[in-house]
Amino acid sequence: MSITIPAPADFHVHLRQGAISELIVPHVRKGGFDLAYVMPNLKPPVTSTEQALKYKADLERIDPNVEYLMTLYLSPELTPEEIKKASAAGVVGVKSYPRGVTTNSDGGIESYETYYPIFAAMEEVGMVLNLHGEVPSDASANIHVLNAEVQFLPHLFKIHEAFPKLRIVLEHATTRAAIEAVKKCGPTVGCTITAHHLALIVDDWAGQSWNFCKPVAKYPDDRSALQDVIKEGHPRFFLGSDSAPHPPEAKSTSSPTHACAAGVYTSPILLPFVAELLESFGALDNLEGFVSSNGRNFYQRPFSSQKVGRESVTLKKIAPRKVDEAYALGDHKLVPFWAGKEISWELA
Repeated sequence: MSITIPAPADFHVHLRQGAISELIVPHVRKGGFDLAYVMPNLKPPVTSTEQALKYKADLERIDPNVEYLMTLYLSPELTPEEIKKASAAGVVGVKSYPRGVTTNSDGGIESYETYYPIFAAMEEVGMVLNLHGEVPSDASANIHVLNAEVQFLPHLFKIHEAFPKLRIVLEHATTRAAIEAVKKCGPTVGCTITAHHLALIVDDWAGQSWNFCKPVAKYPDDRSALQDVIKEGHPRFFLGSDSAPHPPEAKSTSSPTHACAAGVYTSPILLPFVAELLESFGALDNLEGFVSSNGRNFYQRPFSSQKVGRESVTLKKIAPRKVDEAYALGDHKLVPFWAGKEISWELA
């Protein structure tokens, strides 16, 4: 049994910076993808057109056979003029991180209304607003990692109402409430779903650092909602892996004063793993839409406009094999999600 997918595209991926990128970037293609929508939360964050273009050049030097769609980090430094400049240079989107909710988000935003002139400029030039859909935890208001996404949804509705022509992506949805919220919005609002959130629930990361990510996996009913919208074939829901590599020593350990790193690394196994998951809940027929056509249609990125990459990728069914325990290059080592567990699909 084999399946051929036209031009799979990952619309949310972290490729890091510096020497470790030499290990990470080639895993985009290894996992079956030739288009990567690249997150800007570096140190320092990518806040200007010049930074985005330099970062893109760095990635292309490592692997020129992938199309990298670049983003800016929503910050006080951004201006409407910079948005227009970035759009003209080919930068595709702007990523919003609420302050302190995930890796390298200390410079995140606290008030969306402050950025309405930015959103207006983005709406004018056709850039995409990518929303990390959580609010910061606040014990006094009973806000925590399990309800932070639900508490964020009024912000989504408010921004969409103010800018109905602005394309918005609610990133890495984890709750039934988020799925229903996106469905209620107009055609300019889309949503990414990760592979790992199709596999995990809260029990899987409680006490297991290798499954810990932000937003955290939620309840079984929430996971069912993610799976069901893929089975439904809804055109505004598509893959964004949120593949987020961390060194094993940061991922596997914590201390009384420092938590383990949040994020799981799926890039090296991504397309076979997604096929495995969709097959497990009866959605394999919708694999092409989820990993290719839905996202490409929303982002207006048909393969015909892509200058590099494979026109299609073929998966074949195999006897179950274990995922590699680790990947290494020089002094750098990374452990993939699902390490040591079995997958019964591989790239042909």
